[in-house]
Amino acid sequence: MKSTFFVTVTSLALIIPSILALPQSPTIPTVAAPESVDKKLKTLGKKYFGTCTDKPLLIKGSSAAIIPKVFGAVTPENSMKWDSIQPKRDTFQWAWPDYLLDFAQNNSLIARGHTFLWQSQLPAWVGAITNKTDLQAVLENQITTTMTRYKGRIYAWDVANEILDESGNFRQSVWSNVLGGDAMVKIAFEAARKADPAAKLYINDYNLDSASYAKTKAMVTKVKAWIAQGIPIDGIGSQGHLKPGQASGFKAALSSLCAAAPECAITELDIEQAKPEEYAMAVQACVDIINCVGVTVWGVSDADSWRKSTTPLLFDANFSPKPAYAAVLAVKGGNSTIGSVR
Repeated sequence: MKSTFFVTVTSLALIIPSILALPQSPTIPTVAAPESVDKKLKTLGKKYFGTCTDKPLLIKGSSAAIIPKVFGAVTPENSMKWDSIQPKRDTFQWAWPDYLLDFAQNNSLIARGHTFLWQSQLPAWVGAITNKTDLQAVLENQITTTMTRYKGRIYAWDVANEILDESGNFRQSVWSNVLGGDAMVKIAFEAARKADPAAKLYINDYNLDSASYAKTKAMVTKVKAWIAQGIPIDGIGSQGHLKPGQASGFKAALSSLCAAAPECAITELDIEQAKPEEYAMAVQACVDIINCVGVTVWGVSDADSWRKSTTPLLFDANFSPKPAYAAVLAVKGGNSTIGSVR
């Protein structure tokens, strides 16, 4: 027995180095399963707690592992914007948005669409159009083609995005200059309603963070008027790109916006420095407003944020949850007295 044991050990001593020398399979990163904020907000009457992402972010880092565990909805950060989908006239590119929507479907996530009527990330060929009839046809075609492709897979669309300036007037763009402000809104929302009658249609903007700010007041006034005229606007999205100290006035502003439309949402939340109390305050605002359906934070990790130098998200550059994450998870219900479902 002793000699047999000796031979076995000797054999292993010879074999192990050769095994270690063999090519090893790449290590698949594992992510600790944090508690779902989406599930928490659903217990408080909300429809979702989401984030933005896209294929380049899902195939690297830990976003693809974290999102289904923490979030319940996704918005494409860039892949549904005009320069991504139709960079050349009548040449549509679907690979990236298809990838994102497949990811959402495979993980039982709600999807939001983003965006159509926007002056930024617009191909030069669109900006060069000066004929009103031609521009209207181009806008309607973009909306109809995209929404028809994804019909039934998108909960809500940001049909109009950032169309107001800081004074509350229409922002100067090819859309407002050629079609006219009110006309462009009517054209876009009517085309969207026709393309997918079941989808919720939103107007989305930033700097709607103070109830007394001119832009916030103008949004409320204009949306009420458009809805009264029969333009099919279902919701207002307040982006929520906040600076330190702004969260304190966010609830009052969101309340006024939500009172102007059938529903509302926080659509792109990120807060410079990500102070826990400010994140809790912003999310609590939505929880406390009956027709605020959900919150989307604009990214998973600080490493991938468009404001990364300000570390504004719930997960740090190493995809570890920050104190703000715990603060959001601790938000409580019971104060839903502001606003109403119309």
